[in-house]
Amino acid sequence: MSSESSTASSPRGVEFAHVIDVIAEDANTGEVTLIMLESRPWDGSELRLFQLQEKINAYLSFALDGEMAEAYPQFDGKKLRLQLDCVGMPGNDVVGFLGMVREQIAFQGINLEVRVMGEGGCGPGCGCH
Repeated sequence: MSSESSTASSPRGVEFAHVIDVIAEDANTGEVTLIMLESRPWDGSELRLFQLQEKINAYLSFALDGEMAEAYPQFDGKKLRLQLDCVGMPGNDVVGFLGMVREQIAFQGINLEVRVMGEGGCGPGCGCH
């Protein structure tokens, strides 16, 4: 998967709603993947769920309102996937919320995936910490 991401000095993560953490094209599927990074352990708070909701809304707006096509014309017309990379398994409240999001965005042909990278993160050099 080839990718572009914000610079190392830019803030990234679910708590920064209006930052696209990583945008990548999956060479195997041809999908454009907008990756949200959550390096903090899930705490079950309403704030964390709200931050995730805001991040998803910002990503969908970026993709659906033409901003992504303008900034990355090479991705225009390609199938889209939202992906949440997190360090631990989300709680039931987050899983339920993500299930509702998955159902709604499927109507627009957008996939949603969650990758649990483990408590130690996704490994050296991943940039999510």
